[in-house]
Amino acid sequence: MTQNLAMFPLELVVFPGERLALHIFEKRYQQLIADCELQNMTFGIPAYFNGKFSYGTEVRLEKVEKRYPSGASDIVCRGLRVFKIESFYPFYNEKMYSGAAVTFLNTIEDGTAAQRDLFFNLAKRFHALLGADSDLSTGAAINSYSFPHKLGLSFKQELELLKLYSESARYVYVIDHLTVTLPVVEQMNRTRELIQLNGHFKILIR
Repeated sequence: MTQNLAMFPLELVVFPGERLALHIFEKRYQQLIADCELQNMTFGIPAYFNGKFSYGTEVRLEKVEKRYPSGASDIVCRGLRVFKIESFYPFYNEKMYSGAAVTFLNTIEDGTAAQRDLFFNLAKRFHALLGADSDLSTGAAINSYSFPHKLGLSFKQELELLKLYSESARYVYVIDHLTVTLPVVEQMNRTRELIQLNGHFKILIR
């Protein structure tokens, strides 16, 4: 069953549950945000990739952080459901912004606690190796969509992750990615340490 949804195409992937901050400056999207406020409507952010978009995420406007005299605004949205675009049209209900007929993915919540814990531990290790300030959330609220932009995934990989229907399949995807990536990061760190150590030896033998 298809549903019509206003569209805000962007060159990024938004995941369900993700908090997204946007600066709205184009007139057509100023109109979209005004309609969201007035009608409490949601809209879709399809991921623009390789000159087209076929999948995206429905989002809800949570609040307008700041309004500018020009009509621009800073807003905060929250990702809701993943959709596939069935047909796209440049104008939505005679509005300036675009729209699409979409079908929402029927996700299967079949992930396990073991997958969740392994995923979280690998993500923490990844951040530790990078020396990044880790603000990864903890607890049962973690799922396969948690902190996807902090795992070293490419845009293409994020889009592939978004398309997966099954929670367990998404866990397998991110766990496999981290399992492959971690040794590479570890080797890079070892190489960096050797280079630094070699530099010290050079100083000693001058």
